[in-house]
Amino acid sequence: MRCLAVLLFSLCLALPVLAADAAKPERKEVFGDLTVHYSAFNSSMLQPDVAAATGLVRSKNQGVLNIAVLKANKPSAAAVTGTVRDLIGRRDTLTFKQIKEQEAIYYIAQYPVRDQETLTFDLKVQAAGTTNSFSFNQEVFPDE
Repeated sequence: MRCLAVLLFSLCLALPVLAADAAKPERKEVFGDLTVHYSAFNSSMLQPDVAAATGLVRSKNQGVLNIAVLKANKPSAAAVTGTVRDLIGRRDTLTFKQIKEQEAIYYIAQYPVRDQETLTFDLKVQAAGTTNSFSFNQEVFPDE
């Protein structure tokens, strides 16, 4: 019974976070029939088994950028490259790894999270015979 109470308490704490995430618009770029979905988050949010299976490092100072490319709403292989830079111009090259799971294809890269700051991601996606570039900003925080 005690485990059930802890589970219910944990779910109550998570609901405001889930509601806040639901209010955010979907993060994507559309180039004709090619759609690029993206998300950036702290790697400590990954479960240890997921991090190990994908070769990612869980750390309070490492972020993960996840990219999914769809052509006509179906997963599409792509070449994804990019950089991440901070407000003072420090730039890191992103090295993407392709992950295939059943029908899904996505690309992941890690980046350093040095301080609470706003990072700019500059990305290039080559898929279906086209090359498309876009940028986005993300505020990041090292995990406590």
